[in-house]
Amino acid sequence: MKEEIKEKQEEVEILRILEENARLSDAEIARMMGIKEDEVKAIIAELESKRIIRKYKAVINYEKSGIETVQALIDVKVSPERDTGYDSVAERISRFPEVQSVRLVSGEYDLSVLVSGKTMQEVAYFVAEKIAPLEQVRNTLTHFLLKTYKEHGEIYGEEGQGKRLAVTL
Repeated sequence: MKEEIKEKQEEVEILRILEENARLSDAEIARMMGIKEDEVKAIIAELESKRIIRKYKAVINYEKSGIETVQALIDVKVSPERDTGYDSVAERISRFPEVQSVRLVSGEYDLSVLVSGKTMQEVAYFVAEKIAPLEQVRNTLTHFLLKTYKEHGEIYGEEGQGKRLAVTL
């Protein structure tokens, strides 16, 4: 039992480390955790085979890259299907290459869809021609993302600055 708890703690710690910096080597992670590199390799391989680790990804500041991109959050109100609820429409929307993420949410709308395109017109066309016509879709609300301040824990605009929050009393 204690061994299972230790293994679970190691998995959680490795996930936390990789989420912070997926470019660290197995040797570096092993040094940070005080365990053997082979143990780290085995744990990561198991997490990947179980599809707990789904992908390794870079956080890119597109505003600085010079690459033109537009993102929008699309709130989608749907009529759930009898046997599958929201899953079938969410899966269908997920298959479009423009879609970055789809989440079931609480509130007035049912799904929150993050979409990327080259222009606002391209995103608007996507919503009007591919999302809105779906049979289960009742309503959409589009929010174009104008500026990113923080993404995946990374604060933009602080390169080289040691900014501290002001303290007020």
